[in-house]
Amino acid sequence: MPGASPELTDEQQAFREAARDFAQAELAPFAAQWDAESEFPREAIRKAGELGFCGLYTDEQAGGSGLTRLDAAIVFEELAAVDPSTAAFISIHNMATWMLTSFATPAVRDAWGPALAQAERLASYCLTEPGAGSDAASLRTRADRDGDHYVLHGSKAFISGAGATDMLVVMARTGGEGARGISAFAVPAHLQGIGYGRNEEKLGWHSQPTRSITFDGVCVPADHLLGNEGDGFKIAMKGLDGGRLNIAACSLGAAQGAVDAARRYMGERRQFGKKLAEFQALQFKLADMVTELVASRQMVHTAARKLDAGSHDATVWCAMAKRFATDAGFAICNDALQIHGGYGYIREYPVERLLRDCRVHQILEGTNEIMRVIVARHLLNTEEELR
Repeated sequence: MPGASPELTDEQQAFREAARDFAQAELAPFAAQWDAESEFPREAIRKAGELGFCGLYTDEQAGGSGLTRLDAAIVFEELAAVDPSTAAFISIHNMATWMLTSFATPAVRDAWGPALAQAERLASYCLTEPGAGSDAASLRTRADRDGDHYVLHGSKAFISGAGATDMLVVMARTGGEGARGISAFAVPAHLQGIGYGRNEEKLGWHSQPTRSITFDGVCVPADHLLGNEGDGFKIAMKGLDGGRLNIAACSLGAAQGAVDAARRYMGERRQFGKKLAEFQALQFKLADMVTELVASRQMVHTAARKLDAGSHDATVWCAMAKRFATDAGFAICNDALQIHGGYGYIREYPVERLLRDCRVHQILEGTNEIMRVIVARHLLNTEEELR
């Protein structure tokens, strides 16, 4: 396929093939059904865990696969080419698992890391609140120390997997206002005092539940603090660097799936006595779609390499890649739907589901407007060039 990244190693090509085979065998036959019935495919996710796809960049010592962020992006793209919704949940679970295993105490890491990495248990990332979306540093959920516990009060909103997961990585305020007053916690999902709202009725992402969470005097053991008090916002942002790459990779997958569907349809559909593939206007549209996809893939892979290398500008590259790839991914899916005409708007064909599932990628893990803020601040507050 165009943009297949010939610079990938043989091992990375093998990851791609393994992920593609898994997606075709375990996701593709059921994705439309999961979408229609709002079914959370826990068994399929468990099978992904058996292949190492649920702890991709979690350290091997903590039970993960110990791969790079680029390796993970390759895997997520292949999964999302047939099911962006389930692939996105797996990507969020990877982020939460990495955060827990990277910053938890050894006892908590050992108790939870292997089970999370193998998808025997699942995790949710809990940052957003009803009054704190893009302005995440204004969150109000509190965690007050009481002896050998912290007591949580507050609420979270739009939490992926909530009500179906086993571990919540929660950002809560232990100090004063602003980012420095925030800490992070590993909160077992079924502790007394945790409540879950209704499963939100969403445009897409039907194969994963999205709920609000309330914390009403929840007692969390003090050793479930991640890092130190006041580190929570930094931990959350470190998690989101990878999370933004993950979601960008899922947009690549949705776009690739849409391009593949458009190519098939153009080769089959006839109008005015000839195949759609013979119309130059549609040839040009398809060429532009693939060009945007290839450019997006190269940007995502460059950002992943920056993050793997610990580059000082990795955060801004992750923001650029997320903005570019998710915008392009949605536009490509929309163009593929247009090529299908009326058939693209019905559920018999996959493009409408790809479109619905990837729309939210422009919103979560930091809206694309916030991605622009990150890039602009870097440009205006430093003299560095982005290369």
